[in-house]
Amino acid sequence: MNNRLARLLHRGTKDGQPAGSTASTPDTSGETSAAKHDESPAVSAKPAATATAGPRTRFGAWLGRPMTSFHLIIAVATLLTTLGLIMVLSASGVRSYDDDGSAWVIFGRQVLWTIIGLFACYLALRLPVRFMRQMAFSGFALTIVMLVLVLIPGIGKEANGSRGWFVVAGFSMQPSELTKIALAIWGAHLLAARRMERASLREMLVPLVPAAVIALALIVAQPDLGQTVSLGIILLGLFWYAGLPLRVFLSSLFAAIVAAAILAVSAGYRSDRVRSWLNPGQDPQDSGYQARQAKFALANGGIFGDGLGQGTAKWNYLPNAHNDFIFAIIGEELGLVGALGLLGLFGLFAYTGMRIARRSADPFLRLLTATTTMWVIGQSFINVGYVIGLLPVTGIQLPLISAGGTSTATTLLMIGMMANAARHEPEAVAALRAGRDDRMTRLLRLPLPAPYVPTRVEALRDRLRSRPQPAKASRARAARPARPPAVDQRTSRSGGTTRLRGWGHLPRARAHHGGGQRYTGQRHAHAGRRALEGQRYG
Repeated sequence: MNNRLARLLHRGTKDGQPAGSTASTPDTSGETSAAKHDESPAVSAKPAATATAGPRTRFGAWLGRPMTSFHLIIAVATLLTTLGLIMVLSASGVRSYDDDGSAWVIFGRQVLWTIIGLFACYLALRLPVRFMRQMAFSGFALTIVMLVLVLIPGIGKEANGSRGWFVVAGFSMQPSELTKIALAIWGAHLLAARRMERASLREMLVPLVPAAVIALALIVAQPDLGQTVSLGIILLGLFWYAGLPLRVFLSSLFAAIVAAAILAVSAGYRSDRVRSWLNPGQDPQDSGYQARQAKFALANGGIFGDGLGQGTAKWNYLPNAHNDFIFAIIGEELGLVGALGLLGLFGLFAYTGMRIARRSADPFLRLLTATTTMWVIGQSFINVGYVIGLLPVTGIQLPLISAGGTSTATTLLMIGMMANAARHEPEAVAALRAGRDDRMTRLLRLPLPAPYVPTRVEALRDRLRSRPQPAKASRARAARPARPPAVDQRTSRSGGTTRLRGWGHLPRARAHHGGGQRYTGQRHAHAGRRALEGQRYG
């Protein structure tokens, strides 16, 4: 018996291990393999989830960067300007060769005006916001003087039935384009300042509306229906984004529509355009010829177009193919795909402009950016609308695409102001002033933007908004029925205070004649109520 027990003990302790240690040692190989088997689907599914969520996360992170608005507006303006130069070269060669004996004259003028516009855009990028606001009224008054001078025979040149150009050394300049910029800047400055001062409706309208009416009357006297409509769009944009009452905006819109209708039927060629728009087949060889040829060009392009430079409408079939009706050439040579791509660029421009306006802290920059965006998109909508036949022909150019020197330069100037507003977003100002490196800013050698400092009126208004209103709160508490507070009979040994739940610590009433008697809970509740009334009503 003893020998058998000794053999069992010797067998259990063999190799220096206690008996049952092998059996008691947990076998984790199966669990590990099972865990690996269970985790393998999750591990294999994680890259797929990352692949789907990665680009979306990266795109959202890029949109959230401080300088995204600035990069977007620069990129969109570059694409539109480049596409405009290419299409002007393609659409103007025949007309330029017929007029001047060279296919490069109109394109060369457009390039020169584009260089002037880029220089103006760079100046607008470096311009301080305070200087823009200080010179707003002076610039508008100067453009009014120019509108008066252009109407004088011998000073202003008449072209296409309108006396609205200055011609200097072979280059023509249209002062009404500068008037649109001046009205947008001065109107944004005026409405932003008056809005901060809580001015009345009359004080906000009286300086702006009479000045706009004077400018509109001088442009109508040229006459120029397209510039009149553009100036009306800017004025309506100022009213809308300044937050004026809806009746003011609707009445102004109604007045603009009535004025445009009167102008449309006041002259013979304008009324012919309206009649040809209402009935395209009435006179296809005279008043309806241009609109009809534009539709033929769009239909000839199809989906993918005939190829860049391969269109036939510009061979004297479509008048003003390089200017007012350049969208028809784009549809013919680049097809539906190219036309939709151009509309997508303008849609991206609208998104970028509204993004800058929404993220700006300065009311002036917010109003100026939103109005400029509405102006550019409004002109694009009208131009594309009358090319495809939805609107009557008005002569409004397609911004940055049509061949128009003054229009291209002024549009680039306003885009520079929008880019300046993008650099003055609070996140962008904080990033740039904190020393964050931006390649575009370093390449253009732009100065650091100044942070927005609210005026005294705005700061006072913000403080009044953030301050609680005791009168309303006291009236609300007085309207509610008073509920007696619950009494906690526990007293502290040192201070002798009674805790009333909800009202804090109130002094404990002492017993008469120092007898050490305690008040009952009801008396304590009455004392708490009296103390509460004293705290509430002073």
